Amino acid sequence: MTATHSATLAIDEVVATRRAAGHDVLHLGFGEAGLPVPAGLGEVLAAAAGSNRYGPVAGSAPARSAAAGWFARRGLPTEAAQVIFGPGSKPLLFALLAAIDGDVVLPRPSWVSYAAQAALLGRQVISVPIPAEAGGIPDPAVLEDAVRAARARGARPGVLVLTVPDNPTGTVASAGALQAVCSIAARHGLVVICDEIYAELSHHAAAPSAASYLPEAAVITTGLSKSLALGGWRIGYARLPDSAWGRDVLREVTGIASEVWSSLAAPMQAVAAYVLDDPGEVTARIAASRALHARIAAAVHAELLAAGCACRPPAAGFYLYPDFGPRRDRLAARGITTSTELAAALLDRCDIATLPGSAFGDRDTTLTLRIATSLLYGTTTEQRLTALRCDAPQDLPWIAGAIKRLRDSLTWLVTL
Repeated sequence: MTATHSATLAIDEVVATRRAAGHDVLHLGFGEAGLPVPAGLGEVLAAAAGSNRYGPVAGSAPARSAAAGWFARRGLPTEAAQVIFGPGSKPLLFALLAAIDGDVVLPRPSWVSYAAQAALLGRQVISVPIPAEAGGIPDPAVLEDAVRAARARGARPGVLVLTVPDNPTGTVASAGALQAVCSIAARHGLVVICDEIYAELSHHAAAPSAASYLPEAAVITTGLSKSLALGGWRIGYARLPDSAWGRDVLREVTGIASEVWSSLAAPMQAVAAYVLDDPGEVTARIAASRALHARIAAAVHAELLAAGCACRPPAAGFYLYPDFGPRRDRLAARGITTSTELAAALLDRCDIATLPGSAFGDRDTTLTLRIATSLLYGTTTEQRLTALRCDAPQDLPWIAGAIKRLRDSLTWLVTL
């Protein structure tokens, strides 16, 4: 297979090129958390800068112990031996897919890298639409039939990938829906990999975990790139089940890791050990970030509804997934009939960067976009910290101005 450039990383590079050419681009296309490194973490990293030896492949004892405690405090009793660290959750996801046999069942839409990683491994992708209420899981009402149909046509469904909370929709599946999906997975012998990297950023209530409903066959992946805006530090970790199957998979993933990335960088393991003990300054920073993401996502959601889009209300993180289908006739009059054309029109005519729903597995004719609101917080550290500390960040001049610009562009787009 020929690998293609990740759509999320590609749009970030497109924006950088346009800005270098003098364009004032409103960047709503990239899922970076948009905040400075939390105070104090730089000192932790600097203190560990002299740690230049290779460490254990799965992670240092302090990091794995801290991660086990972190999971336990969130309702999932965990031993350090169940945890493995990696340079971000993305390589851990790939290693897990490589270690677990079978074709990959995905909700549609879903994060861009799941299908791409499956293709790199030569696995078929079985796409199942999400329910109306929330993304991140396949619709329980159609999942079972989809698995049976896939087997009937020769596929070998073996892995179900979930995202709770979800990227791209910014929603959280209910506990009941997640439990129903896990029950179907168990009946059909599907292993569940649940990407929970946005769990700390659930706006209103704790997100449910697949490991609660499928304790012997659910793997949890997560990391620090979203909750603490440490994407560039590449700290990811996974929790494997405390079962014979889980131990076998952990050995396999550790073997893969030993041949691909050796171990997470030792200074980053020191950061992980510190952060995952939940010191007060870290939990306070995450709470402030959660509130900021919620307020700005809600403000942008209101603009999308005012423009006549259908859009699920945001419930976690900093994403929205508007459907411009109710404005299909007006968009067609502008020559826009696909999500690719819709994203291109916003970029080319308005200098607003988004991603089309087709990048997430939706049919191109759906007229959906993935919008990330996290880069609206400012262009300087001072602006971003001000937004983080503000009770009404949507009223700050630079954020209000960006939202007005989006409003004006949406008005132009859907008005004849």
